[in-house]
Amino acid sequence: LLFMALHLAVYFVYAAHLIAFPFDYDQGEGFELNDTILLSQFQSPYRDNAVYPFYASNYPPLYHVILVPFAWLFGAEYWYGRLVSFVTTLITAAAIGYAVQRDTGQRIVALLSGCAFLASNYIYHIGPLFRQHISMIMLETLAVVVIAPLSQSARPRRLILLSLALLLAAGYTKQLAVATVAAVFIWLFLRGVRRAIAWAIPFAAIAGGLFLLIDWSTGGQWWLNIITANVNQYILGQYVGLLAQFVALHGALLLLAGLMLVYELYFDRLSVYSVWFVAAMLNTVLAGKWGAGDSYFATAIAAMCILAGIFAGRTLGNAWRLPRLLAGMQRAMPALSVAVCAAFVLYSAAVIKLPLDMPIFAQIAQLLGLQSNTKFPNFYDSAGWTMGYATLGQIPTAQDIANGWRIVEYAKADPRPILSEEAAFSFRSGKPVVTNPTQLLNLYNNNTAERALYDPAALIAMIEARAFSAVILRREIGQTAIIGFYPPPVLAAIERAYTLHEAIPMNGYEYTVLLPSAERNLP
Repeated sequence: LLFMALHLAVYFVYAAHLIAFPFDYDQGEGFELNDTILLSQFQSPYRDNAVYPFYASNYPPLYHVILVPFAWLFGAEYWYGRLVSFVTTLITAAAIGYAVQRDTGQRIVALLSGCAFLASNYIYHIGPLFRQHISMIMLETLAVVVIAPLSQSARPRRLILLSLALLLAAGYTKQLAVATVAAVFIWLFLRGVRRAIAWAIPFAAIAGGLFLLIDWSTGGQWWLNIITANVNQYILGQYVGLLAQFVALHGALLLLAGLMLVYELYFDRLSVYSVWFVAAMLNTVLAGKWGAGDSYFATAIAAMCILAGIFAGRTLGNAWRLPRLLAGMQRAMPALSVAVCAAFVLYSAAVIKLPLDMPIFAQIAQLLGLQSNTKFPNFYDSAGWTMGYATLGQIPTAQDIANGWRIVEYAKADPRPILSEEAAFSFRSGKPVVTNPTQLLNLYNNNTAERALYDPAALIAMIEARAFSAVILRREIGQTAIIGFYPPPVLAAIERAYTLHEAIPMNGYEYTVLLPSAERNLP
């Protein structure tokens, strides 16, 4: 419990600092904010990327629609998206705890199971971000927890209806929810073929009808931007590295979850949690895509925490329904109970991450002998690093914020729009958001001889005409080349028409400010 309390304290402090941070913390947050602003103005974020402002979203709209009232009240601000995401992690943890409590009656185990979700390095990374992924996890978890007691319910239709509504919402929050949708219908199929088919048909009709309606209303841009643009290069080494890291961090609870799965497979009926866990683990294969990463394991973590919690609760409560063949195992329950407690302790020790320059946390780090093992001088992360693992987690400093405003001064110095890999500098300077660079790169990389998905000619023409007052790119500190997420021809045009004026560090990266080659004036 003390370990979990430490994890919660670190997470809450991290979230509080991120909610107050006025710029992009994770690359792409600003584009989610831009989607919200466009929808608040009753404009579609699914547009033609070849036409100014060369912008389109690559995610479904529900998360952004939920935030629209905040945009009406507060304008383009990062805090409300991050706050909503943070709250969704707490709701997810509560749902996990509720599921364990309902099954086992063990309140302490239920509390630990919910906290274990929040303690994960992966959830810590994405929890307080202005990103839609964690909201999808919440909706998936609620859908599964709602439908789990179906066989004991006096009103099964209501449970199915609510669960499927949550699944539909999850799918229209992020496409990755398809694995959880499949898991729930597979489980329903195992419980009754006729009922599963009877519900699958209207669900598919509604989900598919909405999809076709949005695609028709956007002239095909919906399909192009949320499906085609997400077909990225697959990097096997990235997935292998992330999987090894995932097992190293979560291995203790994965073992308990696996034992629960084996028990149900051989001695009981498969619960929806087990089917969900298997589907979520299979879905982690997509973490090997370029642009994907550790967040693709988040659904599996939620399922793992429920299964591990149920296994622990039944063990500590001596509530196993063992077949006669295994009746002798009752004598091993005391030892198994100790092992279960040890698993939670080992997990808590495995997922430690600490800011090293804050009161109390600094003393704890010193006591544990922890030093920075990341690119950030004041942050320790037990996960280390592997390809695809987000380099996040540090607490933004006052200097980071000051440097962000320094970049904004460049953006404000000229009335022309800016070309920036992060939308915050456009928002803070009162200028339109131009381009979603990774979206353009994905589409460009998927061009074929038969079909060009994205032609950068119009953007290149504006760059060569020096239509942008500044170009702002992000790179690792120490790099000297002009590096960015734009397609290669766009980067080449930037190098021809713009010259590096200043490199400004912020959040562990270097933001390169490039000015038109003949107009290198200070802001």
